Amino acid sequence: MSEQESRALKNRALNRVGSFQLAGEAQGSALVLSQALSFWGGLDIETGDIIDHSHPGLGQNVAAKILVMASGRGSSSSSSVLAEAIRRGTAPAGIILQRADPILAVGAIVAEFLYDVSMPLVVCDISGIVSGDRIAIGLGEDAQAIVSRIQPAIGPAAPRRR
Repeated sequence: MSEQESRALKNRALNRVGSFQLAGEAQGSALVLSQALSFWGGLDIETGDIIDHSHPGLGQNVAAKILVMASGRGSSSSSSVLAEAIRRGTAPAGIILQRADPILAVGAIVAEFLYDVSMPLVVCDISGIVSGDRIAIGLGEDAQAIVSRIQPAIGPAAPRRR
């Protein structure tokens, strides 16, 4: 594949409709994991680093990223680890899964309830998303999740007013 073909493939549009396990909006660089990650024993909540020595993502950092994987990988304690990482600011900005995961959903919901910090959790087709893509998670019609690839900003981003 030529460099031009590769660039064209990477820049193709990505617009997916999915469902929220926890609604919200987020943007960030995608970190696509080829295997499910257990947050319990797999994530350092102080840094956001993947610390599971048997995981191919060992050493990568999830903080402020859009974490993309097929599903979570238990244990039920992963929910408390995710909630604490959200509280500390070392969690992903959002998580996109191929299959719903009630354990990760509980962690995100608890963090929103206890700490008033929201991290969207989306279920949709993850094919075609590659690490490094700039991904936006948004709220569509009928409360559907909209996942899209966004172009990198040129120059400094303007502040967002609420």
